[in-house]
Amino acid sequence: MSDAVSVVNGASFDGAVQVKDAGLVGMVTLRGDFTSDSLAKAVKSAVGLALPEARQVKQGAKGGVAWMSPDELLLFCEYDTADALVAKLNKALAGEHFLAVNVSDARASFTLKGAGVREVIAKGSPADLSPEAFRQGEIRRSRLGQVAVAFWLSGPDTMELVCFRSVGSFVYDWLCVAAEKGTLPEYFNAG
Repeated sequence: MSDAVSVVNGASFDGAVQVKDAGLVGMVTLRGDFTSDSLAKAVKSAVGLALPEARQVKQGAKGGVAWMSPDELLLFCEYDTADALVAKLNKALAGEHFLAVNVSDARASFTLKGAGVREVIAKGSPADLSPEAFRQGEIRRSRLGQVAVAFWLSGPDTMELVCFRSVGSFVYDWLCVAAEKGTLPEYFNAG
């Protein structure tokens, strides 16, 4: 077991939506050729999921996989298994042109829950978060305030967010301020 701690050490905030440190999450960046059968098989073996389409994220019993760019995926697993996942990918993709790196300790993860999650993120991101433009299972790499983030809806009222660990405390504080009770415009929830 690891002695590592998450960037805000389990902090949680209850406002218009709940903002919670997602804890330690295993994350592996995988770069390679998405047309390669070997890469598709390696991902399926590693996390039990097929390659996602552009701007998609998939979650399953063994982990998750997110499309990050035309040659980059982010694989999710248990924190303590990320190194083993990299080793498994290295073995499965030997001879291929690829890169697999454990980036777990370089990232911070947060979960937002509540009907206003779109509004909280929309306060600081230029991404179109309307229900027509952003659906469950889609991922966006964008900005929140002035820092790089990626976020997706894992449920109708649940948003997952990943950022660099170096700005994790800032992002958590920003989310808490944006999620204060009585501050949401309810643009997406207007009836």
